[in-house]
Amino acid sequence: MQVTFYKYQGTGNDFIIVDNRSSQIDKNDTKRIAELCDRRFGIGADGFILLENDKNSDFRMVYYNSDGNESTMCGNGGRSIVAFAKDIGLIESEVEFLAIDGLHKAKINDGSVKLQMQDVHSIEIHKNHLFLDTGSPHHVEMVSNLSEFEVKSNGAKIRYDEPYGKAGSNVNFVEQIADDTFAVRTYERGVEDETLSCGTGVTAVALAMHKCERSMANNITLQTQGGELSVKFRENDNGYEDIWLIGPAKFVFKGEIVW
Repeated sequence: MQVTFYKYQGTGNDFIIVDNRSSQIDKNDTKRIAELCDRRFGIGADGFILLENDKNSDFRMVYYNSDGNESTMCGNGGRSIVAFAKDIGLIESEVEFLAIDGLHKAKINDGSVKLQMQDVHSIEIHKNHLFLDTGSPHHVEMVSNLSEFEVKSNGAKIRYDEPYGKAGSNVNFVEQIADDTFAVRTYERGVEDETLSCGTGVTAVALAMHKCERSMANNITLQTQGGELSVKFRENDNGYEDIWLIGPAKFVFKGEIVW
């Protein structure tokens, strides 16, 4: 079976996207999904995304990590599928779609996508790090000289260590640039490597930096290896709400694959 795929990227976080509204894809074929994400033997991507029908929203997003397993929410993937939906004429400038963590609203204008994330009610503050869930679990840790930091080796140790264990956590290493600006590098579980950017990761960093009072801003700039993102939010008595992840999402190329 011939299937058309589309390659998108959001600040260097890249995805294979397939329009699966006709349900032609075998979603249980995790081996094939992993093969397609392989950068030497496949198309190459950090993740694989299906756009499907949903009776209560504009569409449903089904997200897989590059290891082929269905995973938790992906912020840059969410922004990329919004750009894809606009490009194929499914939406105009505003959208509501279903992901694994619930409904998300988004707005797109001139290639910039604003994605509303789920409210965050709990941020754990530990001696050397913070932990929170922004649709995916995130460990947030401050380091010095981030540009020279060994993200893959250090991230892998934390990702598999207690208390995260087999389920694991994404791991973000952070360096402060200004009151409202932070540099971030992320080790992603399921990719098992550093990615150029992580949307749920920078969202976690922005909220964590506000929570531990390293920043008093509610509009924070995050510098990743793949580009710049921003996160806006409001603090309330229960945590954080009205959280928006903002940045570019761009079409790269399309092609045909045999499924």
